[in-house]
Amino acid sequence: MPRFGPGILVTAAFIGPGSIATASVAGANFGFVLLWALLFSLVATGILQEMAARLGLASGSGLSEALRSTFTNPIISRGSVFLVVAAIGLGNAAYEAGNISGAALGLQSISGLPISVCAVILGMISAILLGSSGYKILEPLLVILVLTMSVVFVVTMIMIDVNYHAVFRGLLVPSIPENSLLTVIALIGTTVVPYNLFLHANLAKEKWKDVELKLALTESRSDIILSIGLGGLITLAVMSTSAVAFFGTDRLFSSASIATQLEPVLGASANIFFAFGLMAAGLTSAITAPLAAAYAVTGALGWPSEFKDYRFRAIWLSVLSIGTGFAAMGTKPIAAILFAQAANGLLLPVIAIFLLIIVNREDLIGLHRNGKFANITGILVVLVVSALGLFKLVSTFLS
Repeated sequence: MPRFGPGILVTAAFIGPGSIATASVAGANFGFVLLWALLFSLVATGILQEMAARLGLASGSGLSEALRSTFTNPIISRGSVFLVVAAIGLGNAAYEAGNISGAALGLQSISGLPISVCAVILGMISAILLGSSGYKILEPLLVILVLTMSVVFVVTMIMIDVNYHAVFRGLLVPSIPENSLLTVIALIGTTVVPYNLFLHANLAKEKWKDVELKLALTESRSDIILSIGLGGLITLAVMSTSAVAFFGTDRLFSSASIATQLEPVLGASANIFFAFGLMAAGLTSAITAPLAAAYAVTGALGWPSEFKDYRFRAIWLSVLSIGTGFAAMGTKPIAAILFAQAANGLLLPVIAIFLLIIVNREDLIGLHRNGKFANITGILVVLVVSALGLFKLVSTFLS
């Protein structure tokens, strides 16, 4: 029987507040024309996550540990470790701001408290759960709430009058309308999450440590395909429901009106249901993102990746505190979430390049190192993501 497991973390990245908000923004502002960016992101995620999982299974090393042993030149080695630490640390801090903002938006809708107060409350809850390991008890309930909300999005997409011709055209014909580039990068950032590459390598080797390597690789790939397929379906549903509810209509899209897209199924209950789901998605991600950063950074620096180690705790607490601080400063939730996903998209090429270098090491992976096809597809992913990010930076500088 297949041993599914680590890929669910990839799915969790799809259905957090960042993906819901970003996909809703894309659908509301641009209809179906940016679906090609979602399709590209799904393919890119599959390629990179497979490499990360294969690294962990074939070498027994995590991505951070493999990075430290890849470069013999001390300057290059220290520089690459610094870049990864900075990329994951800064990227997760931005991501955490989006997580807390999204959860705070949900709590505000339920409680009526100011969003800054909601952000601080949720930051404190996350810190208590992480510090006491209480998140392990609460996590199943949060996951059920998030999955329930995801099912509602899919059912809504089936029930409403979606223009499937426009859907297929958007998937297959790339187009970048005016002012849509940040949203394109954000869609990539919410799908291809850099820290998931670090988590996947470590968790895959743990999940299949007692399984024959050939079987482990097969089951790992099945796990990745299932997880990415589920996440893609959910994101497609969010974009489609938002496009039908807002694009080309007189309705204004905002944080307050985002639940409108679920009204065809939930009616007057849409707002409260969406609020609970968004809060659950945000709180789940607010717990996992700091942990992922702690695992990645301690591994890169050669520190113990143990929960009781003070350096491990300092890293996750720093990421959580920075994210909570930015969320509490009054940043608009949708803007914070969109920025977080765009930051992920801009940081992705750095991590992807290091991963490509590592999975070509014959001394580390042996016969399971990258072949020509894997290298070509991996390089294409890096080039596309880098080009989009560079173009955005240049256009911002010149504007």
